Amino acid sequence: MLTVGELLRTSREKKGFTLFQVEKHTKIRAKFLQALEENKWQYFSSRIYIEGKIKNYAEFLGLESNKMLAFFRRDYEKKDDVRFKRKVASSYLTPETKKYFIISLIVIFLIFFGYFGYQLKLYLSPPGLTIISPLKAEVFREEKIKIAAKTEKDASITIFGERIFPNKEGIFEYYFPLEPGKNELIIELVGANGKKAVIKKTFIRTGR
Repeated sequence: MLTVGELLRTSREKKGFTLFQVEKHTKIRAKFLQALEENKWQYFSSRIYIEGKIKNYAEFLGLESNKMLAFFRRDYEKKDDVRFKRKVASSYLTPETKKYFIISLIVIFLIFFGYFGYQLKLYLSPPGLTIISPLKAEVFREEKIKIAAKTEKDASITIFGERIFPNKEGIFEYYFPLEPGKNELIIELVGANGKKAVIKKTFIRTGR
């Protein structure tokens, strides 16, 4: 028993039409006409959409559209598990669609590798330190000044052999005694990745 696709193709060939000639008259693209003739329903978005195309195609060929639709429904009921989703295949992608698809892939890869590179840099880099106070002054008259700084919250902090514990935001304070003249503060940091950093800063205490 012939399928609806075979009936359409046979009728078209008897009348001497090419797929592109039929496309010109029916406004149905040749690739979809071919899909109808080959009973490849997966290239269409829905059953209703297929029935509309079959009706137009049959009427153009001078066939009884109701009979062609009945043949289609007969074939469809035998394959009721078929899902009508447009198949994304390279042969059915337009050049413009291919271009946007490739661009999207490139953007996704760039974002992924950019993020991966950033995370790798963080993992391989030693912890940084930001002095919160004092901001500018390096010359003091006081015998002791308060140093406030911020680093990674999981970093280990040591100043002159003393372990300093930061708060949950990575901020810590240290009271640094000053002798007359130059005083060098040495802060040793060890990040969660095991990388070490030594920060040195000089403060000057003037005479009394």
